[in-house]
Amino acid sequence: MAALQERLLRIPDVYRDGPTDGRYDATLRAAVARFQLWYGIRGDETGVYGDDTRQALESRTGGGTA
Repeated sequence: MAALQERLLRIPDVYRDGPTDGRYDATLRAAVARFQLWYGIRGDETGVYGDDTRQALESRTGGGTA
């Protein structure tokens, strides 16, 4: 989860000042939901880091695994 947090920090204002402690807490869930909303990701439940969200995030932050 730390890699997910680090990727979200690269997207302006999505996870501002969020921790990179590897915990999927309410702050991270809210950041994932915000990313999904702002970028129109529809294939995953709100706040859930599923395949569609992962692919969209990777395409905006340089691929690889998160």
